[in-house]
Formats: sequence, structure tokens, C-alpha cells
Amino acid sequence: MEEKKFDVNSFIGMILLGGIIFWWMSTNKPKVEPEQTTTTEQVTDSTTTPTTLLQNPTFENDSLKQIALQNKLGAFAHSGMYGSEGETIIENELVQLTVSNKGGQIKKALLKNFRTYDSLPVYLIKENNASFNINFGTTDNRILNTKDLLFEPNVTKNGEHTVLSMKLKVSDTQFLEYRYEVKPNDYRIDFAVRSQGLSNVINSSQKINLDWNLKAFRNEKSMRTENMYSYYYYKANDDVEYLRMNDDEVVNNVDWIAFKQHFFSSVLMSSTPLNDAKLKSVDFAGEDVDSVYLKTYAVSAPLALQNGELNYNMQWFYGPTNYNLLKKYENTNLNEIADLGWGIFGFLNRTVFYPVFNMLKGFIGNYGLIIILMTIVVRIIMSPVLYKSYLSSAKMKVIRPEMEEINKKYPGNENAMKRQQEIMAVQRKAGVSMMSGCVPALLQMPVFFALFKFFPTNIDFRQKAFLWANDLSSYDTIFKLPFKIPFYGDHVSLFPILASIAIFFYMKMNQSQQMNMQAPTQEGMPDMSKMMKWMIYFSPIMMLFFFNNYASGLSLYYFISNLLTIAIMFVIKNYVIDEDKIHAQIQENKKKPVKVSKFRERLDAAMKQAQEQQEAQKRASKNKKK
Repeated sequence: MEEKKFDVNSFIGMILLGGIIFWWMSTNKPKVEPEQTTTTEQVTDSTTTPTTLLQNPTFENDSLKQIALQNKLGAFAHSGMYGSEGETIIENELVQLTVSNKGGQIKKALLKNFRTYDSLPVYLIKENNASFNINFGTTDNRILNTKDLLFEPNVTKNGEHTVLSMKLKVSDTQFLEYRYEVKPNDYRIDFAVRSQGLSNVINSSQKINLDWNLKAFRNEKSMRTENMYSYYYYKANDDVEYLRMNDDEVVNNVDWIAFKQHFFSSVLMSSTPLNDAKLKSVDFAGEDVDSVYLKTYAVSAPLALQNGELNYNMQWFYGPTNYNLLKKYENTNLNEIADLGWGIFGFLNRTVFYPVFNMLKGFIGNYGLIIILMTIVVRIIMSPVLYKSYLSSAKMKVIRPEMEEINKKYPGNENAMKRQQEIMAVQRKAGVSMMSGCVPALLQMPVFFALFKFFPTNIDFRQKAFLWANDLSSYDTIFKLPFKIPFYGDHVSLFPILASIAIFFYMKMNQSQQMNMQAPTQEGMPDMSKMMKWMIYFSPIMMLFFFNNYASGLSLYYFISNLLTIAIMFVIKNYVIDEDKIHAQIQENKKKPVKVSKFRERLDAAMKQAQEQQEAQKRASKNKKK
């Protein structure tokens, strides 16, 4: 048997052959084309417009592109075929708007003359925080959203007005147009929504919805205060209403809708009232959360076709919530967005405080001094009321010994009715009424609440400095705390401290007056003197906590107001009121016959009858015991 040997030559040949095969396979590897990944968003009931098609992807020829767009957009394939991404800026001296080709909507709204609390430009719209869209169906069973389609811009001049026409085209003679017109020195921008030649394109049997949404940016230092004065306002049926926090409503006959952000507002006005408008307002974050946004606002309202076409004349307003400015827009009621308070409080602000303020700012540039002068004017106007209150207090002090004698003469609960009758008789003869001390205090309450609205909502105080406060519309800070105190905050404000001290001394000085106004303590009745002493300390502390996060202008007003009140009280007490003369006058009054009103006669008769019934019950009780 032949022995097999290892063949070296065969082994080398196999290695060479394998190398040749490997080289051939590697050099002749079939080329794999990279996978073309495109995000196509279909225009159907459940999806949106094809974004990538609108970005003009590469097609081998225009015919293929036209076919693809036709399948996606139907009659509006023209917009994808010839439209392109881009932006157009239109502006005047006050506002600058950046309008995007995509959606034909405003992408940026800059207020040129304002800055945020941290010195940044004030943008009401930026970084996709707002959206304006019209959703409609077509006769070929597509659902389209204008915010996803490309409009073609065209800027022209109409005298001093700048006109921007944004057209969503089916053809040159068939289109949906947004028309913006900017006028010099005006925050209002004329805006029209109209269609031409689309009566056979838009499906009239389906709803055409206008959707406007906004996430309101934070612009002020105190988010809590800014949130407090940010509301959703609207005018419907000739009446201005507002949505409270996290509310939603459906309203009809809406003339305008305002998304208010304390000192700034975004408003959409329509000459054709909107019906079945769904309005919603939601807090974006809690009051104590440091957030970029304040609230989210939304409106959705159906648009009506006229002869198969859209035709709405509207206006945008992007500007300050300035009462003096908004009042100039006649027959709009936009000035109510400024929120001066309801009823008598708003009446006082409109007819008294704003006219006085406008007069003072005409020749005084320092807004802290304006607040001080306004405070002096208010205190002078209210000084007769303060004098009346002190005069009543002095009269009560003079007759107080007589009332104490009556208490001693008729002791016990069984004589309560008789005791009260005698005390009222003494007061009536002296010409003193318990209500005479209460009425002056009540008259000052409307002023208090009116100014509580006036200072925090008046944009003229925004970012105006006075002494250590760099913004009279927000809180002043003299010390930043490393922690947060509930209901107080993480900072120390000086104006509330000064106001609290002034209130303490005012109440301390006023304590004797208040005690004079109180009738002597009767049996079974609480001792009011103890309550008054407790209020002397409670009120300043409450003021300190409550106003620490409020506008420093408001705290400045209360500080100056209480100082002036203390000074006026000192003058009245020591130089105006003479207790000896009052006592002599009361004695003269006692000699004169007292005219009793019919109401007083009925009241005296009722008290006398009650007293007789009480005495009869006592006699009956004694007879039973016998």
C-alpha cells in the first residue's frame, strides 16, 4: 500500500486560489444605496400635513413631485410645489412682527419699548409659544391645517402703511389669504382672512375651525403677582367678562378675545362676531413655582362661509395693558382689560385717581413723588371724614360718665333693655350716634380697595425706581433670605416694614378714640378693650406678611398715608377739638326739644313693648314660685 505524503505545492495553490476569490468578491461587492428616510405626515383625519414634502425633497423631476404633492394635498399641491420656508418682518415704531411662510402666522411679536424684569426684550410670541390655525375639510375628503402649509408672501406699501399678503394658493386665482397691515405708532394690526375661488374646494358641510393658542411668558419679578393679574378677557353680547383660573366656557357673539399677562395683552378682534367659541385658561404652574410660562390660553371657534368663501376682517393687538392707551380705542371696551375694579372701586379709579395721576405725571417725572403727592391729595380730601370721626369720639368721651352711671343704676341682665333705652336717650339728647363713628371708617373703605387695584395694575409704575426700590410695580428687596417663609416669601421688603410700623403707631394713637366710641361694657358683654389691644399688634403683622410680595408703590402709599393720618389726628386732637366747648354744647342740646324721627319712634315703641313683656314674664315667674 502506497503511503500518502503532504503535498506542499497543492497547499500553496489552494491558498493563492482562496486569496484570488476573496479579492474578487470584495472589489465587486454590489453597491447598497443609502435608505432615504423621510417623515411624511399624511393629510387625513388622523394625521397632519406632509412636512418633508413641503421642504422640497429631491425628486427626479417636477412631475413626480407634483404627483406626490397631489396625493398628499389635493388642490393645495401648488403650495407645496412652489412654496418655501421663510419669514417676513413687518414693523412700526412700537411693535415688530415676524410672520412665517409656514402657516402664514406670527412667529414672533416684539414690543420694542419694553424690557422684562431681567432686562431682556419683551416677546409676547417667540419660540413656538403661540399658534394660529384654520382647520378645514376639502371636497376631495382631506382635512387640512393652515399651520402646516406654505403661504407665499408679498409685501407692499399703502401710503405709510405696510401690507403683507400671505397666500395659500390652489392657483394664481384661487387662494386663502391672510392680510396683515401695520400702521405707524399703533399696537393694532389690521388682519383679514379671506378666500377667493375656493367655493368648490372647501367642503361647506364640514366645520371650519379657527384655533388660537398661547403659552404666556413670564415678564415680571414676582410670578405670584403677575399670575394674580393675568386673566382671559372677552367681550360678548356687549359685555366684558373674564375667565377665572382653570376655567373654560362656550360663548356666543364674541367681539374680541384677550390673553392678558398682567402688564401686556394679546388680543384678537373680529368685526364679525364669533359664535360657539370655546375658551380655556389654565395655570401653567403654581404661584410658588419658578417657571418660564404663566398660563396657557386657548380659543376654538367655527368660521362661517359667505357664498362659499371666507371673509373676516379682524385686528391683532400686541401691546401694553395701559388704561390710558386702551381708552383711546373707542367703542371697543378694551380699557376694561386694565381691571380697575368693579362697582364703586372702578368708578373711583376712572373718575378720581387716574385723572389726578395723569395731571401729576404731566409735570413730575419721579413716580415715587407722584405717589406721595397723590397720597397727600387723598388724605386732604378725606380729612373732613377724619374730623367727623374724631368729633364723634370727643362727644362720646364727654357723655361717657353719664352712661356709666346708667350702668350702675340698672345692673343685671334683667335690666338690659331698660339700660339700653336710657343710654340711647342720653346719646340722642347729646346729638351723638354710635353710627357717626362707623360711617367715616366705612367711607374710607372704597378708597382703600380702589387704590389696591390702582397701583399694582398701572403700567406707568412698571420699572420706575424710587429710593431703594427699583420697580414700584413689584416688591422691593433689601435682603434675600436663604430660605422661604410661608406666606412671606424669600426676601425682606422695607416699604411693608415701614407701613406696618406706621400702622402700629396709628392704631396705638387711635386706641383711645376707639374706646371712647364704645359704650361702657355691660354685664354679659365681651370686653372690647381687650380685643382692641390685640388688634393693635395683629394688624401690623398681617400688613407685613400680606404686602411683602406686593407692589412697593402700594406699600409706599400706605406708609405715607398712615404718617399723614397720624399728623392730621394730632392736629385735630390738640388744636381743633375743644372738649370743654363740646361739653357746653351738649348741655345746651339737652335743653332743646329733641326731634324724633318716625323710625326712632317705632324703635322706641318696640323696645318699650319688649321691656314690658320682659317685666310681665318676671312677674309671672315670681307668682309661679309662690
